[in-house]
Amino acid sequence: MIVACGFDHAGYVLRDRLLGVVRNAGHEVLDFGTDRPDPIDYPDKALEVGHAVAAGRARRGIIVCGSGAGVSVAACKIRGVRAATIHDTYTAHQGVEHDDVNVLCLGGRVVGVEVAAEIVAAFLAAEVTDEERHVRRRAKVAEIERTDGDVERL
Repeated sequence: MIVACGFDHAGYVLRDRLLGVVRNAGHEVLDFGTDRPDPIDYPDKALEVGHAVAAGRARRGIIVCGSGAGVSVAACKIRGVRAATIHDTYTAHQGVEHDDVNVLCLGGRVVGVEVAAEIVAAFLAAEVTDEERHVRRRAKVAEIERTDGDVERL
């Protein structure tokens, strides 16, 4: 699987370890940087990774900023991206299995390097389930996206 990865200046501290986790799991990295502490705007990384996933150039994405919240908000603005800020392994696999999360967002100032590595490993190993209740719920989320949340069109 191809995994698009992007890190802002607050997330780059996790970069080398997380890219290693992706590669060691047998996946290809599409690396959008950054590899230095010079200030960079997190929406730029969210756009690069989000567009790669939405366009099908990558199957999943990983974006790291200071908290994980900013990149999640920005990435979710891209149609077809289902990004979530995740800081534990349960949510990392459950988000994929139940909700088809395709972009993992992490906070470089929130989780340690090894915890982040475990989260990435769980995210990459997870597969979407076809249980009826999850399929039904994902269809409702897709309809919200299609109509921009306009309840009159639902």
